[in-house]
Amino acid sequence: MRASQFHLFTLKEAPSDAEVVSQKLMLRAGMIRKTAAGIYSYMPLGLRSIRKVEGIIREEMNRAGAMELVMPLVQPAELWQETGRWGTMGEEMLRIKDRHERDFALQPTSEEVVTDIARQELKSYRQLPKNFYQIQTKFRDERRPRFGVMRGREFVMKDAYSFDRSAEAAGRSYDIMYAAYQRIFGRLGLEYRAVAADTGAIGGDRSHEFQVIADTGEDAIVYCPASSYAANIELAEAVSLLPNRAAPEQGLEKTPTPGRETCADVADLLDLPLARTVKSLVLATDDVDEAGRPAGVTIWMLLVRGDHGLNEVKVGKIEGLKAGFRFATEAEILEYFGSKPGYLGPIGTLKPVRIVADRTVANMADFVCGANEEDFHYTGVNWGRDLPEPERVADIRNVVEGDPSPDGKGKLAIQRGIEVGHVFYLGTKYSRAMNATFLDEDGKPKHFEMGCYGIGVTRILGAAIEQNHDARGIIWPLSIAPFEVVVCPVGWSKSQAVREEAQKLYDALLAAGVDVMLDDRDERPGVMFADWELIGVPHRVTLGDRGLKEGVAEYQGRRDGEATKVAVADIAAFVTERLKGTRS
Repeated sequence: MRASQFHLFTLKEAPSDAEVVSQKLMLRAGMIRKTAAGIYSYMPLGLRSIRKVEGIIREEMNRAGAMELVMPLVQPAELWQETGRWGTMGEEMLRIKDRHERDFALQPTSEEVVTDIARQELKSYRQLPKNFYQIQTKFRDERRPRFGVMRGREFVMKDAYSFDRSAEAAGRSYDIMYAAYQRIFGRLGLEYRAVAADTGAIGGDRSHEFQVIADTGEDAIVYCPASSYAANIELAEAVSLLPNRAAPEQGLEKTPTPGRETCADVADLLDLPLARTVKSLVLATDDVDEAGRPAGVTIWMLLVRGDHGLNEVKVGKIEGLKAGFRFATEAEILEYFGSKPGYLGPIGTLKPVRIVADRTVANMADFVCGANEEDFHYTGVNWGRDLPEPERVADIRNVVEGDPSPDGKGKLAIQRGIEVGHVFYLGTKYSRAMNATFLDEDGKPKHFEMGCYGIGVTRILGAAIEQNHDARGIIWPLSIAPFEVVVCPVGWSKSQAVREEAQKLYDALLAAGVDVMLDDRDERPGVMFADWELIGVPHRVTLGDRGLKEGVAEYQGRRDGEATKVAVADIAAFVTERLKGTRS
């Protein structure tokens, strides 16, 4: 490719509304152009990288036995109504009507459509297993799209769906996809971690996220450096930090704490470690009778240590809270505790409440908690003596750096990550809802066991840049760079020798299968170098009259601090050798 025939349009400054590094650099490099909030046009440079990502994904999905198809972007409401998600998906699903006033959605995901295909096409156990995948545009109407391609409304995603005859077989399909994802992200040249994760709105009970490590990531990844344990912070298990409960050493005392509403303020006043305090959080569940009519409210008090944070995902797995919960209103808190928030505790409630204690809190002794009276806290609180044992003990907190690893093999560390892939075992969640069955070996109908596997294709570009950049611009992994090598001739219009050697090198690299760009724009060296460093091409060769007179060219890798002089006669072989072993 010649630069004079290609569309290159770089910017010295990013638009003022660009927020994160990847968004700024993709706009400056001319890879994307904003069309509307969260909606981008992918320019030729950006599209080249997208196609390379898609190529790697497609090769590995095909290698794993999946079959590509394309499902419609516009999907009928009837399919979503079968699973109930038409009403529960929320405002992220963009609903539209056709000229006949029929309801449709722009697909945010395709579980319903692919399940409909399976129930029509897969009739017998002899046709299983099957795995269908697509690389297709998705639309999710984010309330506040931000971070460029990292959280846009329109994006490209690879989604795959497996169909099996048994849970055991579905587990094998899951493992095949998990291994395929490891190959994909390895080939993309990204530092990543596969972490156990919550299944979220899609459902199911086995799930892993593939997270690209980046300081700007929205997700917190928990891992043990001494073992293979890794999980999203929403799912990471928090073990008790106290192996046993100590015997009481203090008496219960109602202590004045005027104006001290937080655990930190109370600990400071009493000159105690924050870890001696207990934080009380009050939740409510709205009860209904068998007919679905309102039947009152149940109030819950959840207790975590003062220096710990509540994990709402874990809370949502507790029996009685699984169907949904909310934080109690101030009126409800006054009704049940007789005090405003900041002084609440499990001793002496006005009405019965359900108590859930975190594992660490359940083993605490002589702790501090609210007294359900403004400006007072209890000190020297002990389970069994001053209040009943907690109704339920559960893991309800976020882990913190340095916690023991649940596998007992070291201490936990936390780093930031960007989710770019997710694999789920769905079971029969969708096949039952849509009555998608096949005839098993005994001649009886059976619901498909399903899996779901997604990769954010366009998000990978943003994640790669967040992980790989410097003050000069993008540093692409070779496998997804828009070009592998750029040849920069200095004095293109003035020197026939430069033009001839540049063309010769360009032809030799093309013949060797290298994705190479020849910059024949006749720009000054500083302009050329700045453009290609911004764009992030991994390898650059510079040819000029002075070097040619000495018989040398200059090679510089994108991460190199200085250029390396190489004999002109050897430069093509030198570059192709550098490329070996770094290609997928």
